[in-house]
Amino acid sequence: MEEAGLAYDVELIDAERQKSEAYRAWQPFAQVPAYRDDDVELFESGAILLHLGGMSETLLPPDPAGQSRASAWFFAALNSIEPHAQNYIHMRAAGDSHLKAAITDKLYTRLRQLSDALGNNDYLEGRFSVGDIAMTTVLREAAAEGALAEFTNLVAYVDRNEARPAFQKALSDQLADFGR
Repeated sequence: MEEAGLAYDVELIDAERQKSEAYRAWQPFAQVPAYRDDDVELFESGAILLHLGGMSETLLPPDPAGQSRASAWFFAALNSIEPHAQNYIHMRAAGDSHLKAAITDKLYTRLRQLSDALGNNDYLEGRFSVGDIAMTTVLREAAAEGALAEFTNLVAYVDRNEARPAFQKALSDQLADFGR
């Protein structure tokens, strides 16, 4: 919402409310985030992001082909990269070296493919979109585990997206909420 320039309010919830029936009616898995506006109530970050994309040309291009391509990158982040990144993150401590090697190999194959697709471009589709938000979110976790070290263009991509003023403000605001 920050990136799109949409007005919003943050409602912090405690563990008790998060487990409540009322909250679970809104967010069945008792997770955050959950989103609500005058017309819709949503859960799941991806669904929320696509909904917001439909409200802002900053997040989704106005033309159907551009929307479809940005959406493809959005789903690529969640379906083609994130499962392998999550396996890598969770299995690094596993004792089975063959399993760790297979998981690492699969992630690095996907990262090489992504690196090749991005090339020297600033963004996945030539302009910033929901696809870049989703991909950066997924890659940030992998980067924290050192998985991007050999992919300098992906490191620069994550850095570039994290340096965006809207990202910096949203992160700062979120961290300030944890200080409450």
